[in-house]
Amino acid sequence: MSIITLITDFGVDDEYVGVMKGVILSINPAAIIVDITHHIKPQDLIQAAYVIKHSFKFFPEGTVHVVVIDPGVGSERAIIAIEVTGHIFLAPDNGVLTFLMDEPNIGSIVRVEDPRYFLESVSRTFHGRDVFAPVAAHLSNGVEIKALGVPTDKIDLKKLFIEQASISNSGELVGAVVFIDGFGNLITNIDEKSLDNFCKFCKKEKLEFRIGKKKIIGLSKTYENVLPQSPLAIIGSRGYLEIAVNCGNARRYFMADRWDTVTVASNNL
Repeated sequence: MSIITLITDFGVDDEYVGVMKGVILSINPAAIIVDITHHIKPQDLIQAAYVIKHSFKFFPEGTVHVVVIDPGVGSERAIIAIEVTGHIFLAPDNGVLTFLMDEPNIGSIVRVEDPRYFLESVSRTFHGRDVFAPVAAHLSNGVEIKALGVPTDKIDLKKLFIEQASISNSGELVGAVVFIDGFGNLITNIDEKSLDNFCKFCKKEKLEFRIGKKKIIGLSKTYENVLPQSPLAIIGSRGYLEIAVNCGNARRYFMADRWDTVTVASNNL
């Protein structure tokens, strides 16, 4: 079985995604192609980094993950292939794989340079078609990652600066909205472990969550803990604190945007 996943910012209005699939299937007709998402915001490396982090582990080992969020296409930026916990990732070297650098069991890392695995003609604007798709297909056919190019080290790869939640001078846990999903839920950079550590000596139902001039009291376990159209704070499926509205849209409710501050305080502090 050969599985190839695709994450891009191409959308689905144009032919780009379909053409990539055509290239893959021309090389490996038995490939199983899974669309994780093609709706990453254009050139949004941080959103893509979170999507990769929270999706790849649900696929079997041996899966090839193709990530094409590539504002530097056609430039001197490298394309890398990397083995992580039995998976292979193919992406531009622009930091989009930042979270994977903390994963255990990192194997081979190479700069993808061997044109034998590209299409015969490589454009300057569509490496998804001409490089990423054919290379992924060859990998799914059993080509070894080391055959693709020159070995490199993870310390030489580009990394994104991704803001982390922290404790303020006043003893509050301060994070930010890092992206907003299709339901309008505000996904923060406050993970469950950070919230647990902050709340070792307090009750979660007494926590106060603030965004803008509005606040929410208590951490909900489910959406049904509040009435429809009411706001809530909840740990989402990715393991991060989310600000949501039951049967509504938190982005509109809070008039929020990415990087807005989210503060957690406890009445017990």
